[in-house]
Amino acid sequence: MPTALVRPAPPGTISTTSYRLSTANADTAPAVLRDLVGALLRTTGHERLAESARLCTSEVVTNVYRHTCSLLVHVEVTVGAQGVTVYVHDDQPRDLPMPPEMSDGEGGLGLYLVNNFAENWGTNFYGGLIPKSKAVWFRLVEGGRATHDSA
Repeated sequence: MPTALVRPAPPGTISTTSYRLSTANADTAPAVLRDLVGALLRTTGHERLAESARLCTSEVVTNVYRHTCSLLVHVEVTVGAQGVTVYVHDDQPRDLPMPPEMSDGEGGLGLYLVNNFAENWGTNFYGGLIPKSKAVWFRLVEGGRATHDSA
């Protein structure tokens, strides 16, 4: 009888912990989720990433509120020793809105801000050939461009 062997994780593998937060897709969602993500990062030892994570979370959740009909917004935060990855899920698998050219006007700059603070970011579509949902995600790394000294 064949035996399946599972190899142990390689030395130096970084363990992670994930947290999931959800709220109604309402005008209060960006502030609620922004504040929860900030508190989570301060609690888990990522104080230096908290403000950038708050800003990026607020911008991406605002896009869900403005551009989708999703009833709920789900945020998943994966915390590791070197940084964090935040996924903002909605059930509208459309492409991201194209930001307008940089301007002094209000609005439309959210993804530019995410691009400026995140080490990397992108979109995942879920559900196979006919996606049923998507997540916009961003990664912030300790010592990277999103790191700020605590006041």
